[in-house]
Amino acid sequence: MAGPHSPDHTVGAGGPTPRAESQPLGFPNAPTSGAPPRSADYAGQPPPVPYPRRRSKRRLVIGVLVAVALVVATTLAIAYGVRTNGANTGTSFSEGAAKTAIQEYLDALDHRDIDVIVRNALCGMYDGVRDKRSDQALAKMSSDAFRKQFSGVELTSIDRIVYLSQYQAQALFTMRVSPATGGPMRADVQGIAQLLFQRGQILVCSYVLRTGGSY
Repeated sequence: MAGPHSPDHTVGAGGPTPRAESQPLGFPNAPTSGAPPRSADYAGQPPPVPYPRRRSKRRLVIGVLVAVALVVATTLAIAYGVRTNGANTGTSFSEGAAKTAIQEYLDALDHRDIDVIVRNALCGMYDGVRDKRSDQALAKMSSDAFRKQFSGVELTSIDRIVYLSQYQAQALFTMRVSPATGGPMRADVQGIAQLLFQRGQILVCSYVLRTGGSY
């Protein structure tokens, strides 16, 4: 006689049929056996940004330090050069040295010393010029013009020296002159000389009178 429950169809003649083992649900990103778990990738999420390397930071710091060192070195070199040039210029073109050089040039004009006049007029190029005949002719003309104005000259003061560079300057000076035509001496005649310092001596490259009038 049948009971209230339906018969169990899993039971066969040979006994209960073994059930298939349950398997876990598979996921697309499920880790395989033996592999470390990975973080899940979400759709639309950007990849992680890598941190900057320490090497690039170190290079940037070294570059900044090198640039600062170059600026400091350049500033010191300029300051040292200006200080050195100023000291050398002051020593080369002292008032006493300039006064002596100009007086020697004026004496050469007065005494018609052609070689001294040419050496000054060539302004440092005397030893390099092979043919000096035109320079000698110009020196004679300069001396003759000077002797027609003055019979004697004496430099009394250096009024101002303007330094153009470490080796160049122009000097405003006053001299006492005796007119070639006679008459009293004049003590207020001014002139301008262009000076060049080379090889331990000062050369008068040019000379111009500042005071007009007849002598």
